[in-house]
Amino acid sequence: MFLKIEEIENKEIWENFFLKDVNNKTFLQSFSWGEFNRELKNKVWRLGVFKGDQLIAVCLVIKITAKRGSFLLIQHGPNIATGQKQEYKQEILKTLINKLKSIAKKERCSFIRISPLLERNEENKTMFKELGFINSAMHANAYESTWKLDLSLKEEDILKNMRKTTRYLIRQAQKNSEIEVYKSENPKDIDFYNKLNKETAHHKKFVPFSFDFIKNEFRVLSENKEALLFFAKYQNEIIAGALVIFWSGIAFYHQAAFSPKHHKLPVSYFLQWEIIKEAKIRKCFFYDFWGYIEPESNRNHPWSGPSLFKRGFGGRPYYYIKTQDLPLSFRYWPVFLFEKIRKINRNL
Repeated sequence: MFLKIEEIENKEIWENFFLKDVNNKTFLQSFSWGEFNRELKNKVWRLGVFKGDQLIAVCLVIKITAKRGSFLLIQHGPNIATGQKQEYKQEILKTLINKLKSIAKKERCSFIRISPLLERNEENKTMFKELGFINSAMHANAYESTWKLDLSLKEEDILKNMRKTTRYLIRQAQKNSEIEVYKSENPKDIDFYNKLNKETAHHKKFVPFSFDFIKNEFRVLSENKEALLFFAKYQNEIIAGALVIFWSGIAFYHQAAFSPKHHKLPVSYFLQWEIIKEAKIRKCFFYDFWGYIEPESNRNHPWSGPSLFKRGFGGRPYYYIKTQDLPLSFRYWPVFLFEKIRKINRNL
């Protein structure tokens, strides 16, 4: 099969491919995410794989320059048109890797990191292993498994499929006249979210994304009608917020923050329900809760509690192969060791 790779700068071609030909996807491969990364001064390549004149795969590539060295990052890609046979997938991936190696050499990158949305099975693991990849010491700031809710169901059926406690807490919050949920496209409202985010990070002891990162992310995506802020008020005080991405028929619960002093109020459940209803209004077919681990077998993991919370809304888990690294020089191995130690220290 003869394949060629071309860069794609036409937004319509890029977005239509995802909308029509790809089922398993996230906004980390969207055209807007590429624009956001360019604003961060990261180099970006949008690669398209063609079989003749037919576009059969795409891959958003980002060059990351950090203290630990430069590398090429592909988050939740490459994306291959649904229905391609396994042998075609292997050929597509091989062609892309050769192109990525060429880019990496020119950009003096020490490795290539890919977190693909491919089912976690032996066939896909072997495919990457044969190309020289190894399991990364850290995930690539993108989930390796997630929890999704089917939004084709009617609202009453979604409620019926929820955990009994979750459904009860939504209704209790709805009855409380002092709790209000509203949405915003106003970039200035990111200040409210940032304040909550700092409180949450301090309480949960994690390092949050910077204010500039979140502000620019929301601005770029909201300009394309792909992002909304949701806030919950209690007694006229904003006590919870969420940054939600709407892209290519899927709603993504990307970021969230809650005031620790009001943790006993069921506002987070009410907030989720309003997001789900908004996603249905926008005709999304899935709600992606953005990251999941099995709570029972990972009780000490930072995502254990949030995963249990997400599971209460119904849906099912999706598991993908782990983040893969392709070492290109000896400079990779100090990075691998550093990330391995950091992962242990963070209990991930």
